[in-house]
Amino acid sequence: MSPRRPAVNEELRRRSRERLLQATVELVDERGFEGTTLGDIAERAGSARGLVSYYFPGKRQLVQSAVHRLMHLTLAAALERPPQPQDGRERMARAIDAVLGLSQDHPVLMRHHMAGILQADGFIQCAEQQRLAYLLHDTVARWGSPDPDTEYPMLRAQLMGAVFALLLPGVPMPLDRLRGELFRRYGLDWHLGVPPEGVLPSDGLPARAAHQR
Repeated sequence: MSPRRPAVNEELRRRSRERLLQATVELVDERGFEGTTLGDIAERAGSARGLVSYYFPGKRQLVQSAVHRLMHLTLAAALERPPQPQDGRERMARAIDAVLGLSQDHPVLMRHHMAGILQADGFIQCAEQQRLAYLLHDTVARWGSPDPDTEYPMLRAQLMGAVFALLLPGVPMPLDRLRGELFRRYGLDWHLGVPPEGVLPSDGLPARAAHQR
């Protein structure tokens, strides 16, 4: 038996799983959670229906993993965009803008993701979530937190709360207000990251945090 075969099989499984995750993002964006079946996802991914159940115990778990993959890819692209940030504050600003931007670019998907987290199954610890967590933890450390292990879950909670507020049906919070509050907490000037076009801070001044490092 060729010693390379296990590595080849592992790569095929990885690609198959990623196709399912990408198909989930596309279909939930188009049809919503209820309007998307596991069969639809398998068909869009060009995979056998049984593979969905092989990789994921259910649709909610699949959607959470798909969103975490999307968040990881979006965040990684923002952090690697030239010129790559050398300053920890620019890195933090890009991370915040990348996550908030998903609520604008994928509102249907992100709304169902937030609703799924509040279900009995709660927050899914998957490989995609762990990759996302690594990037956010590293961002907190480079920003200059003296205790990244404590600050990382706080950043995660702040971002989740902001996304929820942006997507709340009927009474969504404005993006500039939420962005400004997060930038104040982390000591970031409004011009860092990717500021919303044509929008200034609500107080007309650069956002600053109360504490200084």
